[in-house]
Amino acid sequence: MTAVHEGPPAPRVYLLDVEGTVAPISLVYEQLFPYARAHFAEFLKDNNTNPAVEADLVVLADENRVEQKSGIESELKSGCPIFGAASSRLRWEDAIPYLLWLMDRDRKSTALKSLQGKIWKAGFESGELKGTLFADVPSALSRWASQAKVAIYSSGSVEAQRLLFRYSTFGDLTGLIAAHFDTRIGPKHASASYSAIAGELHVEPEEVVFFSDVVRELDPAREAGCQTRLVVREGNAPIEDAHGDTTGHTHKHKVIDTFEHEP
Repeated sequence: MTAVHEGPPAPRVYLLDVEGTVAPISLVYEQLFPYARAHFAEFLKDNNTNPAVEADLVVLADENRVEQKSGIESELKSGCPIFGAASSRLRWEDAIPYLLWLMDRDRKSTALKSLQGKIWKAGFESGELKGTLFADVPSALSRWASQAKVAIYSSGSVEAQRLLFRYSTFGDLTGLIAAHFDTRIGPKHASASYSAIAGELHVEPEEVVFFSDVVRELDPAREAGCQTRLVVREGNAPIEDAHGDTTGHTHKHKVIDTFEHEP
């Protein structure tokens, strides 16, 4: 009797990156980042006694101390500002040079992302910002949510993620999303992060399909046992061998340019 080869299990979780996957990179670099940069000083001045902001500044100071001790010569030579020396009181004014330094390098700082999310909240609520999504996203979210869970995993804070989908150009889509994850669950380049997400959602890693435009995120997801999709969108950075082989795979990941054909 001939053995029947079984393919991967049907996804129980559709796990989505944001930037370059569901939203254009231009949204982040042309709208969100400039808005945060322009409002850091005003926001911190007005909110520095808010416990949530104070907590972010404590984390930012901890991150800075690790940065200073890391001995990354190329970074230190580039003038990494010092914020939060052990014996000094945290002053919001002193945080700004370090925050801007992190933004200039597109660093995935948890504290930076949390503060950015708080600033963006005001922008989304006032209508100054809108969550621009690719046209195929709403129907895909609706289709997937009817049969499985949809979750978001981004270096942007959970709060920022929720704002993007609540104030999207297609209306409020938050009801279609079961869970949000940011770097508090772990870095996106670590396979343990994807295992942890599967555990949080009570599924096996192989029941998760992760969509991203970044190979260095997809590789650890595959290492953890997840199914993967390399998303190629207009405006994204070029990817080596982006078109894959004759089976549509590259770097062990299936390549797609739309969600329309993902059941």
